[in-house]
Amino acid sequence: MLIELAVANFRSIRDEQRLVLVAGREKIHWDTNVFEPEQSGGTKKRLRLLRSAALYGPNASGKTNLIRALVTMRRVVLQSQQRIGQLPMEPFRFEYLGHHTRQPTLLEVIIMVEGVRYQYGFSATDKRIHDEWLFAYPKGRAQRWFEREFHADGERDEFSFGGRLTGSKEVWRQATRPDALFLSTAVQLYSRQLRPIFDWFKDTLRIIGIKGWHPDLSIEWCQNNQDKKQRILKFLQTADFGITDITVQEVLNYSGDPENNPSEWLHKMMDPHRKRDYSVRIAHEDSDGDEVYLESRDESDGTQKMFNLAAPWLDALDQGRVLVVDELHDNLHPLLVQFLIRLFHSKETNLKGAQLIFTSHETAILSDEYLRRDQIWFCERDKEQSTRIYSLARFKPPKGAENWTQDYLVGCYGALPFLDNPSEIFGN
Repeated sequence: MLIELAVANFRSIRDEQRLVLVAGREKIHWDTNVFEPEQSGGTKKRLRLLRSAALYGPNASGKTNLIRALVTMRRVVLQSQQRIGQLPMEPFRFEYLGHHTRQPTLLEVIIMVEGVRYQYGFSATDKRIHDEWLFAYPKGRAQRWFEREFHADGERDEFSFGGRLTGSKEVWRQATRPDALFLSTAVQLYSRQLRPIFDWFKDTLRIIGIKGWHPDLSIEWCQNNQDKKQRILKFLQTADFGITDITVQEVLNYSGDPENNPSEWLHKMMDPHRKRDYSVRIAHEDSDGDEVYLESRDESDGTQKMFNLAAPWLDALDQGRVLVVDELHDNLHPLLVQFLIRLFHSKETNLKGAQLIFTSHETAILSDEYLRRDQIWFCERDKEQSTRIYSLARFKPPKGAENWTQDYLVGCYGALPFLDNPSEIFGN
């Protein structure tokens, strides 16, 4: 579960921005959009989290950069111990003399894993890690497990460890390269205590949409598991796509000659790492009641997107994952967007505390019929091209009726594109 995300000096984000998924006191949708995770023994303060958060704002305001920050953090946690070359840090660039391009990027999450709250983060340039820290709250009070600080004058890292962190700390410290995370290194060297934090990035955090919608997981479900295939069919049928069946068949993409060079052909075909292509065919019932199969590429963009989303959506709900989606509304009818969000809000379909974070321009869901004020976030750039995010909850509700969609579109909350007079395009 994700409690909070902090980002600073990353792409269009200059100053520290925080996305908070802790529910406020507002009682609207309390039984659906809010949940209370189980916490480890001894924790008295109750924690109530949001099941979803929506991020609105004009194009190029920085919404996707917030998601990219999570992508970058996940990549560094999972791969930094493997010598990935330069660290994938992209500091803020819209500044005279480029002060921030020389400063480290900050990335931090506060998460809940197996009932324990953790605060983990690091700052880094593309050359090395500058700072790294981990605090645990197993009984509500902070325990410092480790801190790391880079001293530029002596070109050295200074580590400090709390007594609650067990294991071969000195071995892990010595094995940690300047461009690798201590967390990643220690887990690689069999730290059982740090493994849950690492696994949160590996297994719980799921990010889709930045570079398109990939059907890999939905194809795997349809190909290898009949029960899961039926769940995907039910998912699509519930969304009213009129689909009766899905077939998946591997397409051999090696152009070798099996007759004249059978050993090479067989070797290529048996290679578990070779690129595999699949033909996905989707059946609809015609007016005579017969099934007509179409290649998935011949289906509408919306149908293809819903098929691609089906398995990741169901898997996130099954496993209690944090699903982060860029441009959720793209190619989907507003009612389908509402359907996807409701699956996360329903106690019947979301039994394990799964969370959904998404960016969108779809104002049909910008309503207290579906969301709470603290679930809606806005994103905009200031005159210095720096992204800032803020919640609708910061705006005091007016007396009487309130229409969030209308108020947003007339500029009450900011985060709108600035449109000039169209006639100026033609010099009029």
